[in-house]
Amino acid sequence: MTLEAQLREIAQSADLAAIGFCSADPFAKIEQSLREAVRSGRSGSLGFTFSDPATASDPRASFDWAASLVSVAYAYLPQGGRPPDATEGVGRVARFATEDHYVALRSALDLLCETLVSEGYRAEVLCDDSRLVDRAAAVRAGIAWWGKSTMALAPGSGPWMLLGSVVTDAALTSDEPMQRDCGLCSTCIPACPTGAIVAPGVLDARRCLAAIAQSGGAIPIEFRQAMGDRVYGCDECLAACPPGERLAASATVESGGVDLLQMLAMADRPLRRRFAHFYVERNKARFLRRNAIVALGNAEASRFTGILAGVLGHPDSLLRAHAAWALGRSGDPVAAAALRAAKIAERTADVVAEIDAALVALGGDIGDVEGEVGVPPARTQDKGEPSVLRGRGQAGRPGR
Repeated sequence: MTLEAQLREIAQSADLAAIGFCSADPFAKIEQSLREAVRSGRSGSLGFTFSDPATASDPRASFDWAASLVSVAYAYLPQGGRPPDATEGVGRVARFATEDHYVALRSALDLLCETLVSEGYRAEVLCDDSRLVDRAAAVRAGIAWWGKSTMALAPGSGPWMLLGSVVTDAALTSDEPMQRDCGLCSTCIPACPTGAIVAPGVLDARRCLAAIAQSGGAIPIEFRQAMGDRVYGCDECLAACPPGERLAASATVESGGVDLLQMLAMADRPLRRRFAHFYVERNKARFLRRNAIVALGNAEASRFTGILAGVLGHPDSLLRAHAAWALGRSGDPVAAAALRAAKIAERTADVVAEIDAALVALGGDIGDVEGEVGVPPARTQDKGEPSVLRGRGQAGRPGR
C-alpha cells in the first residue's frame, strides 16, 4: 500500500469528509489577496492570516523542510444541529460553534501526522493556524473549490466543513484541483444580512456579522439590529448555498441556543470556560455579554427592561452603552425612566450619547434630566469578576 493510500484509509476511518495532497509551494495569489484586503481596509479588525500575509501564504516560511501538504475536510453537520426557533431570551450560535467541532478534526490530523512520523518523515499539524490559509490548501489539493462567499465548498458538504492540514517533508503525489466553480449561482450574496459579500469572492469583514461578533469594542450601531438573536457566528451565506442543502437538511436536532440571561448572570471565569472555543477578542467575557445584550435588545420585549436597566449601573461603559441602546428598542415607558435616571450619574460621553439616542427612539425628550425624580444606578468597581447581574441598578428589578 502506498503512503497516500494509507493516509486516505486513515482519513476514512476518522470520518473525514475529504483528503487530498498538494505541494507546499507558496500561494502567491493568496498573498496578494490578503495584502489587498488589508490595504483596502476590508480585513477590518481581523488579525490571523491578515496579520502576516507572507507567512500565511508560504508554508516554507514556517517549515523550510516542507515538501507537501495533506489537506483534509471535516463536515460538522449533522452533529452541529439545526438552529433553534426564535425565542425571547434565547441567543443563537452558528452551527460550526455549537460545540468545539475542531476536537474531532484535530484528532484526525494527529493520526495522519503520527503515521507520517512513523514512516520516518517530518510532519506537523496546522489546524486553525495563522501560518496557513487552509482554504487555499484545500483548493490546491482538489478537495474543494472557491465559493463566491469566499468559503471553500466541497461536493456533499458544501460549506459545512472545517479544514486542516499536515505539512510534511514527504514527497506525496499531488492531486489535481477540481475543475468546478459556482457557475451562475450567487445565492450567498443576497443572503448576507449586511451585504458583506461585496463582489463574488470578496468579503468586507467590517460588515460581516460573524467577524463583528468576535471583534472588540462597540458593535457599530448600524449593524446591531441585523445581529438579531446571534451571539456568535452567522450561517446565512452557508444556509443559502445549494451544495450544502442536503447535508443541512440531515441536521434535525436543535442545537446552538443559549440562555441570554444566564450569560449575563455568569461571572467572568465560568463564562469564558463555557464558551472557551469561541474566538472572541482576547477571550474577554465583556464581549460575550455585549453580544447577549444586543440580542436581548433585538427581542424588543419589555420583560427584559429590568435586566437591561440593571446593566446601566455596570462598571463597564461598553456594556452600559449597549444596554442603553437595547432599552431604546423595548418600547417600554419604564425604560425611559431608567435611562433618564442613569443619565444623571453617567460621565462617559459615548454612554450619554447612547442614552440620548435611546430616549429619542422611545419617543422621549432627551432634554435636561436634572431634577428628575429617581435614583441613578449605583456604579461601583466590583472586586473580583463581576457578572452583569451583580450589583444591579436601582431602576427596576430584573424580570424573568
